[in-house]
Amino acid sequence: MRKFIFTGLLISVAVLTGCNQRANTFFEKRLTFPDILTSDQKVKLAAYVVPTQRQYEWQQLELTAFIHFGMNTFTGREWGDGSEDPALFNPTDFNAEQWVTTLQDAGFKMIILTAKHHDGFCLWPTQTTDHSVAASGWRNGQGDIVREVKEACDKQNMKFGVYLSPWDRNAESYGDSPKYNKMFVSQLSELLTNYGEVHEVWFDGANGEGPNGKVQEYDWTRFYHVIDSLQPKAVKAIMGDDVRWVGNENGLGRETEWSVTPLNPDINEAVTIENKRLNISPVAKDLGGSELIVEAKTLYWYPSEVDVSIRPGWFYHPEQDEQVKTLRQLVDIYYQSVGMNSVLLLNVPPDRRGRLHEVDVERLRKFGAYISNTFNNEKITDGGILWKARSGASKEYNVVPGETINTVMLQEDIQKGQRVEEFKVEGLVNDEWVFLTEGTTIGYKRLLKFEEINPSKLRITVSETRDIANIKKVGAYKALAMAGDQNDIRLSDISSDKWESTGENPLIVDLGEIYPIKGFTYSPYDSKELVFNYAFRVSVDAVSWQEAKKGEFSNIKNNPIPQQVSLDETVNARFIELEAVSGVDGGKPAIEMSQIGILTK
Repeated sequence: MRKFIFTGLLISVAVLTGCNQRANTFFEKRLTFPDILTSDQKVKLAAYVVPTQRQYEWQQLELTAFIHFGMNTFTGREWGDGSEDPALFNPTDFNAEQWVTTLQDAGFKMIILTAKHHDGFCLWPTQTTDHSVAASGWRNGQGDIVREVKEACDKQNMKFGVYLSPWDRNAESYGDSPKYNKMFVSQLSELLTNYGEVHEVWFDGANGEGPNGKVQEYDWTRFYHVIDSLQPKAVKAIMGDDVRWVGNENGLGRETEWSVTPLNPDINEAVTIENKRLNISPVAKDLGGSELIVEAKTLYWYPSEVDVSIRPGWFYHPEQDEQVKTLRQLVDIYYQSVGMNSVLLLNVPPDRRGRLHEVDVERLRKFGAYISNTFNNEKITDGGILWKARSGASKEYNVVPGETINTVMLQEDIQKGQRVEEFKVEGLVNDEWVFLTEGTTIGYKRLLKFEEINPSKLRITVSETRDIANIKKVGAYKALAMAGDQNDIRLSDISSDKWESTGENPLIVDLGEIYPIKGFTYSPYDSKELVFNYAFRVSVDAVSWQEAKKGEFSNIKNNPIPQQVSLDETVNARFIELEAVSGVDGGKPAIEMSQIGILTK
């Protein structure tokens, strides 16, 4: 009787909301609640929100690659200002096939190319601006990075996506919203018309001040229409409504990662008001808990993408060749992204030759081999049988006799919703059940590690679920131990034991003696407000000062990691002065001596 009543409720909701509904009562991508529902009914209905076909196919990719390559590669910057001479762009040995084969061998299924970054330099010969590869000397002005990468992807059966920065620091029309939006639509149309099938269009929400002092207002609805009409199979990411940003650029998913959430990108006033009412954003800790669902008016299937760079920066910088993430770091990121119901978007920036650097290539090779060797060696004999689990239900699985395991994998059939709220894993050792690990959400995939053990069976208990959970796969594996520490950014080449400082902004530091200074670092950890624009000055006597560098800590708000700045030339100095010209949220933040390092090598 209860099943009949709930089925009737599902049909009634579909009629009332007019949302897309499959014949078997699932709601694709979106569900708006009628006012008549109780709190329990809303939570249960959340279990029936499911991905579209393109969202489901995207989730199955698991590993995707970001390629940041452009003007910044040749200037050494992270965010160009748009004034760069196109002649600076001149890769000496460009090889898109090397990118694709390297990444494919490591298990990656899609490449997303930065077709235009914030500096406005376009990697294809666009009709919308002279600031493109057509104005460079590369290929005698006849080259097209987008085309060569797409052709290499097609040749190797690799999916292809584009990142087109909405913020354009070169475009004169930026800040004149109608005029710039028209140009942006033309750029987007070129990319989505002239290069065959595109599988992901990636927008961030970067928005700077226009040259005339006006703030640009993006026409997201119009941008969506262009994508949906020209590339209907492409997912719209980050500022798109198919794929959301996980909320950090450190490669970390949430312990509890729901794909069903009231969050939607701030593309219009109504959505912005609703997100503020619920106090949610991409960085919120809870995006799909029951209490949040009860307060929500609409739910979306809006899964998480975890973006992180293999290097400290997003573009290639030769001084970071020794700071490429270690195998251990990459594997940890895999567990905390793919293993936490997300897709990993790993940035691998080509060097000035136009090739992936040898260090990155070798690290990717080891990463791909490690993941393949671990998860292609299944230790459970019967984990692929669908299990319909009610709250409190348990199921036992047979482990291959004599095998050691330290990792478990669980997957829900997300085409029937995401439903598990809590689960537990136990192992049978000497006829006794031993607790191994536990978790909250599962979704598309959940990976958990524990101490090595030799059980004869595994027992999975679904402690809490929003409705009958559809457990698609249970697996167990032995992940080999890895040697090596984290490959962190070099923070300072000289000890700060004898340093003395005065002031907070600007901060003046007496290093104690004269050093040949080649750069400095700024570590933003624990800062209430982060420095964005800075000025770095040096002196021998604290009387006569020389400005050695000024600029911005690009992207520090989204990626608050230590910033390493190289000076244009080595300077001899005993005193340094760092001024916070502005913070990421305005104002002029204080700076502490403990946040500063000096580079002399």
